[in-house]
Amino acid sequence: MSKQAIIIGSGIAGLSAAVRLAVKGYDVQVFEKNNYTGGKLTAIHNRGFRFDAGPSLFTLPHQVDELFRLAGEDPEQHFSYIQLPIVCNYFYEDGTRLHAYADKKKFAAEIEQKLGTSSKQVLAYLEKSRFIYDTTYPVFLKQSLHKWKNFLNMDFVRGVLNIPRLGIFSTMDKENKRWFNDPRLVQLFNRYATYNGSNPYQAPGVLNAIPHLEFNHGAYFPEGGMHEISQSIYRLAKRKGVHFHLNSEVNEIVVKDKKATGIKANEQFHAADVIVCNSDVWPAYRKLLKNEKQPENVLKQERSSSALIFYWGIAKKFDELDMHNIFFSADYRKEFDEIFDKANICDDPTVYVNITSKTKIDDAPEGCDNWFVMINVPGDKGQNWDELKKKAREAILLKLSRILGCDIEELIISEDILEPKTIASKTSSHQGSLYGSSSNSRNAAFLRHANFSTDINGLYFCGGSVHPGGGIPLCLLSAKIVDELIS
Repeated sequence: MSKQAIIIGSGIAGLSAAVRLAVKGYDVQVFEKNNYTGGKLTAIHNRGFRFDAGPSLFTLPHQVDELFRLAGEDPEQHFSYIQLPIVCNYFYEDGTRLHAYADKKKFAAEIEQKLGTSSKQVLAYLEKSRFIYDTTYPVFLKQSLHKWKNFLNMDFVRGVLNIPRLGIFSTMDKENKRWFNDPRLVQLFNRYATYNGSNPYQAPGVLNAIPHLEFNHGAYFPEGGMHEISQSIYRLAKRKGVHFHLNSEVNEIVVKDKKATGIKANEQFHAADVIVCNSDVWPAYRKLLKNEKQPENVLKQERSSSALIFYWGIAKKFDELDMHNIFFSADYRKEFDEIFDKANICDDPTVYVNITSKTKIDDAPEGCDNWFVMINVPGDKGQNWDELKKKAREAILLKLSRILGCDIEELIISEDILEPKTIASKTSSHQGSLYGSSSNSRNAAFLRHANFSTDINGLYFCGGSVHPGGGIPLCLLSAKIVDELIS
């Protein structure tokens, strides 16, 4: 008889874990409180426009391909994607505009022409980013940080020997200022702190490994949109025999004699040999494991930032915009101070505009574009979000209209809004934080919850709130680590 595995939540990590355990021969059941799968990787439709609701940047696509190969399938038959020629367009308040080309030599030449910084210096920085990533990946990302045996190898020794070169005892901002004199270039590379919801003026310099993923590996876009990432894995899981229970909220993880024996969903008990929790660890402990020992040091960690997103159907096409576009604030430090110190929204926020109809033309009616417009905001701590949304909307429209030279509000023909309170309710993310805890300290990686319970046998954790962190690549790695731990 097959062993029984239950997955709580169908975010991308939960879906990936389901596939991996099904391949191992487990009878896998996934319990999802919503009526759809994918977690944050879902889609919105409005008046002929389609929007990817959550993550909009796709790197390391081979991680998804790996799941299909593991299941004995050809990924090209089920999941297709293209590499983007331009990673991002950058707009500054002083009128500077930069194209971050996927060809890093071309990107470096663009920097030299527009900002006067040597292309050799830019390329050297990207090689340093590669070095940091290659040095830290085997130690901090590929395996559990909570098993002593994983520190008894040459990868760990190599990492320790290179600590002075990794920026661990500095911040992203300080490290970037050592490389570049131009504040616009410092701001460009500081922004990668937002990829895990952190503050570049506090987050350790080791996070300067993140640009490596875009400029040395590339940025991609799936055919069908970002939503297709989760849906392709969902269909793969179905083909491998995984059973999904939608509209089935888990009320409790049942523990007996320090062993997870099953769950209660809609007040019915379901037995399991293995339980993998893809929920944010904060509600997992406070609600599903409320009678068990609480890891207070983990749960009290500073949360990552959240997002305020406007999904706008725009009755015009803008040739100067690409799929990914950043409109920088004039005072970046003030923006992060407002978010993390004051739990407020800056009056001049950095605005990210994602337009998938630049590549997937049927995402918008003819002559139109679909704008996913996002700013970084604090998590929900009881603020007046109706007031904050109104304030942010006005600031965003003012900035975009000024820089693009036209009245953007007049072009909006459809609108949906997503804010931290809704993110929290839909995805069970405490305070609506996008990445669990922030990485605003050098110890943050070690303070994330492990991918297994140290007190309850048979209970494992995957997803953005646990090791190794948030974002699509790390969530997929968390499921892989759980798979290896169960093995």
